[in-house]
Amino acid sequence: MRIPTTGVIIVALSGALIAARSAQPPARAIAPGAAEAAARLQSSPRHAEWAMIATAPGSKDWIAAWVVYPEVKKNAPVVVVIHEIFGLTAWVRGVADQLAADGYIAIAPDLLSVERGGATTDTLTWDAARTMIRNVTPEKMNAMVAAVGRYGMALPAAAKMYGVVGYCWGGTASFNHAVFNAPGMKAAVVFYGSSPTAVEIAKVKVPVLGLYGENDQRVNTTIPVADSTMRAIKGMFVSKVYPNAGHGFLRAQDQPANRAAALEAWPETIGWFKKFLR
Repeated sequence: MRIPTTGVIIVALSGALIAARSAQPPARAIAPGAAEAAARLQSSPRHAEWAMIATAPGSKDWIAAWVVYPEVKKNAPVVVVIHEIFGLTAWVRGVADQLAADGYIAIAPDLLSVERGGATTDTLTWDAARTMIRNVTPEKMNAMVAAVGRYGMALPAAAKMYGVVGYCWGGTASFNHAVFNAPGMKAAVVFYGSSPTAVEIAKVKVPVLGLYGENDQRVNTTIPVADSTMRAIKGMFVSKVYPNAGHGFLRAQDQPANRAAALEAWPETIGWFKKFLR
């Protein structure tokens, strides 16, 4: 039987569409957007638990943290997830869950919990969050993230190393923690966070990946200083700017350009940690 020419065209186009789709990660292979996070957490097969972590040995101040374990055969590296100004929301916990799905012990500390006397809920208003986050100075943040890193590395199922990833305020904090150079910290990923000053960047000893939206000039004007300073000290800084994406693109995936950016940025993140947390 002779196959009609139109049929051949349809088959060829279908094959091309399948190939194009397979080149992108499936929806559940990246961190969720804000609208998907609660459902993703509800259906997650991974073990997660709350932990209370002392800010320092013997301290009476404790950090509430959400810990998610991967389903793996060997000890896993730790990734500390630094939240936006709103504290430990369901979205941040969804990001931690996906990091665990990708093979890491993910710990999302609530860096506002000392200020609030407990873990953040999703009911924080913008004004309340801004007021509290101002009290979390870089010095306090670094001390808390380092404490969480130590806690994570001490877990029986953990490899003795950790990385950090942060978003917006947390992205800036992630870069600042790279400046801090805590023992055991091996890599940082910065999602749309401003860079520190050149003087501070010159102290960085770990590789830093910066992921930015094109429509975020307030933050993006700080990329060149990171690039030039890291080059000068022979450090490693790689930056990616995603076309038409805005600030907060990983959380706001309901916007097409942000979704496209998220589909690219998440594999970059996991690739970075696979390269340097081993």
